[in-house]
Amino acid sequence: MALAEKIPRLWYRRGLALPLYPLLPFSALFSAVSGVRRMAYRHGLAHAERLPVPVIVVGNLVAGGAGKTPLTLWLVERLRERGWRPGIVSRGYGRAAAAPRLVAEGDAATDCGDEPLLLARRGGVPVAVARDRAAAGRVLLAAHPECNVLLADDGLQHYGLARDVEIVVFDQRGTGNRWLLPAGPLREPLGRLASVDAVVLNGGAALPELPPSVPTYTMQLAGQRFVSLADPGRSCTAEALAGRSLHAYAGIGDPRRFFAHLAGLGLEVVEHPFPDHHSFTAADFVPAAGGVVLLTEKDAVKCAGLIAGEAWVLPVSAELSPGLIERIVEKIDGRKAA
Repeated sequence: MALAEKIPRLWYRRGLALPLYPLLPFSALFSAVSGVRRMAYRHGLAHAERLPVPVIVVGNLVAGGAGKTPLTLWLVERLRERGWRPGIVSRGYGRAAAAPRLVAEGDAATDCGDEPLLLARRGGVPVAVARDRAAAGRVLLAAHPECNVLLADDGLQHYGLARDVEIVVFDQRGTGNRWLLPAGPLREPLGRLASVDAVVLNGGAALPELPPSVPTYTMQLAGQRFVSLADPGRSCTAEALAGRSLHAYAGIGDPRRFFAHLAGLGLEVVEHPFPDHHSFTAADFVPAAGGVVLLTEKDAVKCAGLIAGEAWVLPVSAELSPGLIERIVEKIDGRKAA
């Protein structure tokens, strides 16, 4: 395994692993540059564009996924239940083009990114992608003027887009060694949490260093029924797969979350972890020949036509402790009234 692939694993070990010590000067530089950037936006030296509708940012303080996509889908549903008409903007990690564009359900992941494509297919709301999230918001609102609130998926550090609510998600890996990139997983210092509106702890995460003034909510991912990759109209239970030769593939922020979920359903699998946003090829699935492939939804949008044998996808939905949506609506109602 290359050092570049080992480093994220080392971030979450107790203490600072020896191979990370040479990276400390770069972490200090990263801290200085990101700090200057935050101050520039805070004091108006850099422009943050405010869109004509409220903006809710769902983001990470650490590199890699922690459960933002299922939380974003949960927020879409809860907002719609309260009469809001949401849209979603995202960077579109890994997409080939740079220009802002709307996402269509029939797009390829290479056109718009895996997470935005999943959000468009599952959320049933307009989705737009661009590195410049404000530009994505303008494109979305021009095409869908009925939208009256935007969710920014993975936009916590994108200060060019003004926001009304900030939600930070952590999973069970927590904050790792608490160093900034590249010696640790942090994108910003832990003190940044004092200024956010809510922290969501996914899957039993525990952060004793949280500021007491920041509301904290728990989230669990639920999903028990599998959907056929080749024919989404077909589904099956975990019991129907038990006892077979199962190969679980995951190219998400922490593949162990997926494998643990499968174990919780009583399934014994051969684990195939990959880096987040991995671009799968047919060769990746050769070790599963003759067996059954199990996929996350995020990976499944990139795997159509790559798997010769039987493959099933596990959709998951977020379940949250009470109070988060009420806090969000109170804040964006205030923006609407203003």
